[in-house]
Order: sequence, then C-alpha cells, then structure tokens
Amino acid sequence: MKKKTAWIVSIILLFAMLAGCGMAEESAPALSIIPSISPSVSSAPAAERATAQAPAPNAAAPLAAPAAPPERALSDEDAAAVFFTADITEEGLQAVYDALEWSPSGSLAVKVTTGEPPNSNYLRQELIGGLVTSLNGTYVESNTAYGGSRAEAAMHYQVAEDHGFTPMVIMDEEESMELAVNNGDVLKGVNYVGARFGEFDSMLVLSHFKGHQMAGFGGAVKNISIGIGSSMGKVWIHSGGTRTEGGINGDTDPFQMAMAEAGLSVSDALGGGENIVYINVMNRLSVDCDCNGHPSEPDIHDIGILASRDPVALDKACLDLIWEADGNEAFVRRVEGRNGFLSLEHGEDIGLGTQAYELVRLG
Repeated sequence: MKKKTAWIVSIILLFAMLAGCGMAEESAPALSIIPSISPSVSSAPAAERATAQAPAPNAAAPLAAPAAPPERALSDEDAAAVFFTADITEEGLQAVYDALEWSPSGSLAVKVTTGEPPNSNYLRQELIGGLVTSLNGTYVESNTAYGGSRAEAAMHYQVAEDHGFTPMVIMDEEESMELAVNNGDVLKGVNYVGARFGEFDSMLVLSHFKGHQMAGFGGAVKNISIGIGSSMGKVWIHSGGTRTEGGINGDTDPFQMAMAEAGLSVSDALGGGENIVYINVMNRLSVDCDCNGHPSEPDIHDIGILASRDPVALDKACLDLIWEADGNEAFVRRVEGRNGFLSLEHGEDIGLGTQAYELVRLG
C-alpha cells in the first residue's frame, strides 16, 4: 500500500513540474532597431486577453456550433460607412470605389497580393485592371518570409508579371525602412516596411477576402500589416515584436495585436489615414490564404465587393457576412480557432478604426 501511495505521489509531482515549466513566461529580447537592412530572411482592452497558441492548420473541427461574432456597444455616430455590391465585375468594383468619394493625392500605390503559384486565388486582372489603369496606379507588394516563389525580388517580379501585375514595385527589394507605431505595446513603437513604400503618397488597398492559416482570415488589416511588412517586418509581426530573423512562428494573440499595430503605422504614415482607402473582394472564399498555391475549394458562394475608408469596419462587415452565409462552418472554425477577431478588437482599441459600421448597399 505504501509503495502504491508513493507511486501516485510521484506521478502527481511530475505533472506539477511539467505544468510549472509550461506556465513559465519567456522574457522578450531587447529591441535592436535596424534602420536599413537587406531582406533575408470582448469588451476588455485587447492587451489584457490571454495568449493562445494557434492550432495546426488541419486540426480536427470542434463539434460545437459556431458562436455569434463579438459585438461592441457603439453609437451610430461612431459608425463607419461600408459600401457593398453583389456585382463582382469591373463595373461593381468601380461603383464601390466611386462611392468612397476619394481621390488619390500624388503617386498612387495599389496594394495587392501577387499570389503564390500555381493556383492561388489572387485578384485577377479582368476584375481590377481597368480601375488601376484609370487611376494611373502602381502595384506594390513585399517579399515573403517563408520561402516559396516570392521570397526574393527577382523571382517575385516574375510571378507578378505572370499574374498580370504591371507596373509593379517590390517595396523591400533592396532594404527596409521604419514606420512609427504611435499606439499599442506589442511592436514597441516600430514597424518595418520595404524602403520603397516611401516613394508613394497615397494607397488603394485591394484585398481578396479569405481565410488564413495563421491569422484566421485575411482582409484589409492583414494586407496593410503583413502585406506591407518587409521580410524582416513580417517576422517582427508574426513573432509579436520579439525578433526580426528566423521563422514566422509565434503565439496567436501577440501576432493578432501586432497586425493591428503595424496597420496603424501604415495608416498614420499616409496622411493619418486620409490618403488610404480599402476594397475587399469576397469571391473564391477559401479557408486558405493566397500565399497557398493549392488552397482548399470554397464552401461559401461568392458574396460581393465591399469598400470603406476604415479597414477595421470593412473587415468586420465581411466577417459578419461570412457568419450569415450558408456553408460557413469551416471558415468560422478557422477564424475562431485563431482568435481572428482580436486584430479588429485591438485595432479599435488603438485607433486604427471602428467595428461599428453602416452597410450601404449599392444598386
């Protein structure tokens, strides 16, 4: 009996030691700011939320029914206008752009995702080419930080040309530059983008709305954070502001909050948000990002095109439409499994935008 009791006590002690190791906090390394480097490689404040580790991309689906998306108690006076059309054509795209009543100032960058070959769901030229040409815009992108066909500028330019994105500027083809992060604590006051970002005065952000293996979903906020971050900037964001080299692995919640802070730095750099507008295209609604050359087939029918001057409101409106759509189970699980709403909650907390919106249906 004594031997059995001792064995049980030993097991309990072993589990207690393992739990203690798992709960130990790892201190973040000191920030080393590198101004120019060749790319190589709930209602409570969001900062108070507990860190959660992202599940594996192919994790088993939970059996529970999806919860309703979180809501914030805001007045109509706080609401941002989000324009919607179900017409996913050149004419529909032009209509939502015109509804913004915005004109670019100076040189215009058009932020797109070039799409990983061979079969990603990037936005096609037959949809966006006419608008971009009419605005005399220049497509812009940044290199990836995870390998693939778009990790180095020379090959990335070739992919961009193959996919019809010309003229194109790979913003971090030579070096990075710093942008100030004026609110939030995750990125410690600095974001890293491609140095050629500084060549442009205005930006039109064209995003294919979809799921994402790490962020839960990809829309406007992701496109101006990870999408504009240089290779080192992508690592900085993915790691929650702890390093600029190495893989893009990191804890989910700091990553979500870092995206919002990086997006704020871009918005602030473009006239405090006055010189940047956003359009999300809700077609080919796969749970996988356009960085995946072999994405899962969509379970949700195409929905439409949405536009706003507020990236947080725009992404929230898109998520609300996903929550209402038939066949949304896999998409909802992916967003919830990555705590995807946190990027919008933190974005609202730090002043990037608002989750309160008015959906204005066109035509």
